[in-house]
Amino acid sequence: MRAMTYDRFGPASDVLILADVPTPDPAPGEVLVRLHTSGVNPSDVKARAGGRPGVTKPPFPTIIPHSDGAGVIEAVGEGVDAARVGQRVWVWNGQWQRAFGTAADYIALPAAQAVPLADAISFEQGATLGIPAMTAAHVVLGNGPVAGKTLLISGGAGTVGHLAVQIAVQSGARVIATARGAGMDAARAAGADTVLDYTAPDLAEQIIAANDGAPVEQIVEVEFGKNLATNTAVIAENGRIVAYGSAQEMTPTLPFYPLMFKAVTLELALIYLLTPAQRAQAIGHVNTLLEAGTLTPRIAEVLPLEACAEAHDAVAAGHRAGSVLLRM
Repeated sequence: MRAMTYDRFGPASDVLILADVPTPDPAPGEVLVRLHTSGVNPSDVKARAGGRPGVTKPPFPTIIPHSDGAGVIEAVGEGVDAARVGQRVWVWNGQWQRAFGTAADYIALPAAQAVPLADAISFEQGATLGIPAMTAAHVVLGNGPVAGKTLLISGGAGTVGHLAVQIAVQSGARVIATARGAGMDAARAAGADTVLDYTAPDLAEQIIAANDGAPVEQIVEVEFGKNLATNTAVIAENGRIVAYGSAQEMTPTLPFYPLMFKAVTLELALIYLLTPAQRAQAIGHVNTLLEAGTLTPRIAEVLPLEACAEAHDAVAAGHRAGSVLLRM
């Protein structure tokens, strides 16, 4: 089968190689998925570039990148219902703590990591679900219903943030989103009640004003360190800050007492490490909204498999209007 591989860290164009590798056989409890699409996420790009703190070399001799993808089950291992052959699926954690991910014609992985994909949902949409959509579902709904609450969603035009806005609105929350430039229109289109420019010097005051003078009950945060001062100012007593990123300030200084005297709960969300119950909940939310037609992932670009390096560079550059995908 064709696969994009790398065996060392470095620039995408230097280390990513299109190779012919053996098609895997599904082990007991596994399924073999013929992939149609592969999602390229920032975590995939950082892993290939050697950008994870403390990691100096790839964890496996050869790696096929990417954790997200969608396709059709072609074979099953011992113990898996043969009726799953021919089923359309989307996959999660394809390359998490495993050598071979979804940037290939096939992937073999545990059957639970191949989730049925409704006929009405495209393979392109399916390849955005493993990390972006499940992260959005978890950070919005992972601690219970949000109906009637006010949520501040940072980066409401980003790949996760845009989905989080949709999920929160469909779940009955009032949403204040931050974005900039054309992204402000995208966040509005996703359903945000108010969209504010995150570069505004008086952003905290604008957030409070947008919520009728009251602090917000929950914050979904993509840049925890950079936005910590603003979030501390606007979070309500007994509020919750759920952060899934902090790329611009990776070692923030925590204003402990201002947060403590509001009894704020800080949650760091990593979609790879959800418990089985959390995973099932997130999958349920995503599938329900997708099948109802109320969740629309943004897709910026779909490239052929052999353009994997170009896709990585596009993700690394930022300012994308949605997910970058590979088509097999």
